[in-house]
Amino acid sequence: MGSVIRELIVDASPESVWRTVGNFAEGPRLTTPDIFIDCRLVEPNLRQMTFSDGKVVHERLIARDEQARRIVWAWEGEDVRHDNTSMQVFAENDGRSRLVWIHDTAPDELCDWLAAAMDQLAPEIRRSLEAAN
Repeated sequence: MGSVIRELIVDASPESVWRTVGNFAEGPRLTTPDIFIDCRLVEPNLRQMTFSDGKVVHERLIARDEQARRIVWAWEGEDVRHDNTSMQVFAENDGRSRLVWIHDTAPDELCDWLAAAMDQLAPEIRRSLEAAN
């Protein structure tokens, strides 16, 4: 299994960042509205996300820790044997936040694609989180 880890410094309070990142039902649409045109719960812990190209995927909530400001979910389906993603928000100096985004996946061959996707999404996520502050 491979891992891709990204950290973003966000010019927004940890509480504000967590309100968005910790929102399992709508977080992806709120942080990357150009990528996801719809994001909603279809079961209590299962969200359905629709990409701007019409592709639909499902992710299951694994854990959500309000105190640690950490959320974990898993992508279901496709050619993925294992997929686990987490985001955790930490307080930084001057009211800023550090968002740690970890994606563990199998097969390992998906890591290069995931790294490129995460690198592409990171600036948009940062902008959205800062605008929501």
